[in-house]
Amino acid sequence: MLKKLTLILFFVFGAPSIAEARLTVTDKLSAYRHASSADRIDLATRLGKSFSALSPGLTRDYFIKCLEETVNIGDPRDLELDEAVRLCVAAQRGAGEE
Repeated sequence: MLKKLTLILFFVFGAPSIAEARLTVTDKLSAYRHASSADRIDLATRLGKSFSALSPGLTRDYFIKCLEETVNIGDPRDLELDEAVRLCVAAQRGAGEE
């Protein structure tokens, strides 16, 4: 249910600006690792706008921190950003239940 809601929220709120953005959730984590700070902040801003309706803790700053940690820990291999975003959403949701 959460997975479907997340995708719906993203496409409703985030999809219109994807064409203008350099990073998208279908990019590989390696692309995020090599992207400029401005592109990373742009992606995190769009994610924060899309997901803040799901939970107030899912802000731009949260996504910046979470994606940085996810990308810099271990070998991202061929994982896509949407998988990292799902992990970030799940981690924030889990932290809120404690």
